[in-house]
Amino acid sequence: MIIKKKSTALCQRLLPITFLVGTLFISPASLSNTPPNTMTYPEKLQQQITLALKNKGVSYQARTRHLADGKPVYTNRLILTESPYLIQHAHNPVNWYPWGEEAFAIAKKENKPIFLSIGYATCHWCHVMEEESFESLAVAKILNQDFIAIKVDREQHPDVDATYMTAVTMLAGRGGWPMSSFITTEGKPFYGGTYYPEHAFISVLTQLKNAWDKDHKNVLAEAERISQAVTRQTTQKKAVAALEQSVVQSAAQQSLSLYDPQYGGFSQAPKFPNEPILLLLLQLAERNSNPQIIGALNKTLNAMAEGGIYDQVGGGFHRYATDSHWLTPHFEKMLYNQAYLARAYLRAYRLTGNPLYARIATQTLDYTLREMKNSHHVFYSATDADSEGEEGTYFVWTIDDIKKLLPESEVDFFISLFGLTAQGNFEGKNILFLPQSLQKTAQQQNTSLTILLNRLDPLLELLRKHRQTRIPPLTDDKVITAWNGMLIATLAEASDILKQPQYLIAAKNAAQSLWQTQYNKKGKLWRINLNNQPSITAKQDDYAHFSEALLALYDATADKSYLEKAELLAHKMVELFLDTQSGAFVMGKDQLLFTHPKDSYDGALPSGNAMAVQLFNRLFKRTGKDAYQNYATNILNAFSSQMNEYPSAYTYMLAQLDESTHGEVSHQQYAARGAIKIDTTIDKTKQNEYKLTIHFKAHSDWHINSNKPLQKDLIATELSIDDKQDWLLKDIQYPQAELIKTKFGAKEMALYQGAFTVSATLSKKGTSDHFTPIKIKLNLQACNQESCLAPELLTFFMSQI
Repeated sequence: MIIKKKSTALCQRLLPITFLVGTLFISPASLSNTPPNTMTYPEKLQQQITLALKNKGVSYQARTRHLADGKPVYTNRLILTESPYLIQHAHNPVNWYPWGEEAFAIAKKENKPIFLSIGYATCHWCHVMEEESFESLAVAKILNQDFIAIKVDREQHPDVDATYMTAVTMLAGRGGWPMSSFITTEGKPFYGGTYYPEHAFISVLTQLKNAWDKDHKNVLAEAERISQAVTRQTTQKKAVAALEQSVVQSAAQQSLSLYDPQYGGFSQAPKFPNEPILLLLLQLAERNSNPQIIGALNKTLNAMAEGGIYDQVGGGFHRYATDSHWLTPHFEKMLYNQAYLARAYLRAYRLTGNPLYARIATQTLDYTLREMKNSHHVFYSATDADSEGEEGTYFVWTIDDIKKLLPESEVDFFISLFGLTAQGNFEGKNILFLPQSLQKTAQQQNTSLTILLNRLDPLLELLRKHRQTRIPPLTDDKVITAWNGMLIATLAEASDILKQPQYLIAAKNAAQSLWQTQYNKKGKLWRINLNNQPSITAKQDDYAHFSEALLALYDATADKSYLEKAELLAHKMVELFLDTQSGAFVMGKDQLLFTHPKDSYDGALPSGNAMAVQLFNRLFKRTGKDAYQNYATNILNAFSSQMNEYPSAYTYMLAQLDESTHGEVSHQQYAARGAIKIDTTIDKTKQNEYKLTIHFKAHSDWHINSNKPLQKDLIATELSIDDKQDWLLKDIQYPQAELIKTKFGAKEMALYQGAFTVSATLSKKGTSDHFTPIKIKLNLQACNQESCLAPELLTFFMSQI
């Protein structure tokens, strides 16, 4: 299948580079009927290619316009790869190589420049360039004759992508996919851009080949200059600067300065969800109840949930919106968006108690379990924006569709609710969105939100089932370890916040499957799994995200095997990726790259180093091992100057600084260096009154002092609440202390040990029944038979959900 382009708005201009000799345009028509000089392989390789194509089966549809009797005319070595994206290009007339030593060796042997094309399977403009340029016989002839062409799936090789994206951004002033780089036989970039239509691409290829042959010395000098600049930017170590808590507030304020008060979000069009910003602001809102932050969060989360960026019929989020008011999405769906946006809505629900946030989180997770999970309980990476050769076709509706599919009595209600029109809002059809909130609609109809949703949901289900009869977008069914780790952690969190055990079951099944397939006998991870076959050595983010998932399962189950596995992966991550000079982690150790970049600032996802800080902070809290705290501190120090200078670029890492300073924002925490687990619950007993219960579980050799210790120098266990809050804490019930002698004291001590609870009554000040989050403070001192630790003050952030 070949995707038809909708517009040529995204056009790459030629960029001035000193060694290009003039501007030479060649008409595609003059070359279009000339067969490419390619596709002849050694007999053994050709047999492998032929067998791989045969093994695809009779249902396999080659993605090409070059067919003879329904079979592809061209098949290149990409058919042998494990990437859906590379396989999309397996029938281009271009003699593609995958990233690897073979391509570089051939380039050196034949003294040819390398054309490096980077994209991913669900990238719309990658499809456009494929059809226009890589399916062109004219382009193929030049590439095959004068260049070595390498195709890279950025999701397989994020370190390769990051390296050349830095170079392209320097050269072109912007980056994006498809990314088009021209590099030397040593892998050093000398020219680059993004999308090129056929005529422009032929011109670029011709000029660069001319420069390579006639001005080779300058080409190499340019490549050296650019590669040195990239290396400085991706690896430079700056002086350590003091990191104060104020830099966290600076990151929040810088983010809020980008806030769109009209439509929500933190940019103008195109609008991305910016999950790292959302998660930092949510953490600060839960910790401090800042009205400005809560207002920005509510506006943004509501706008996304009501817009076309959210799939109103099937659940889940598209990658971004092309407009300012979240209506028109770029229709691809990425697993990582589902993981992190579900997490954001879960925490917003925990903060506000808004049932619609729980609804969005639930629908998003149910979508992933229904449509992105494979038979091995793990999750596909993405679905495409395109189907039937057009972007968005699968997701849009006409009024006639609605009239045919819904009961006649519900048509007007549905059309009004989702703002459908005869002319549509997307190329004559309608993207479903909510012109006003569901709460407001319920109020206008003088009904409850529950009754409204009970009316709406069966109608959405009818549309969803009908939509399943349409030709679906392509699914990129490779499994990425890091992205699965993200979703597993979210599923475990959802089970806790929503009290839905099916999400914990799904998380445990996915983690078990991922461990069985992606953890090898050498104690290392694989990054990719396609058709239950692992491949591609894992990157640093795979270790960090999978470890986070295992810790989330440890918290949810108290099963120590999860903690042990998380520690194994953390130790291997240190062994493989730690740059001992800076204290930070590189993305990967690909020997073909001229530099090893460090993932430090946030993009669509938290950076790999921010994830490492979170992992080490939490491992320290759960094990008490000082090495973990040292690793976290060293990473923060490595990027301290940059964080002070550009705090809003490091929101997730600064969220970890905030957590290491003030503790986790959770009803569940650890004390005594992991030896004591503490969980809090809150239950409504009557109007404006709640029962607070704090559950303690201490390891067998640990205890804490009672509320009334017998020795004056020991710190009492004490529950308290800030007077400035809207709550009163009363009727505190501490357990009966045990009188025990320890090795370091001759006298009996009044202690709590094993499993025990402290309970109290929370009473709302005033007459308002509106629930506001509560901060509960717990002061304790933990001891074992040998010694006592320093006193600890834990703060629990409670919401009634």
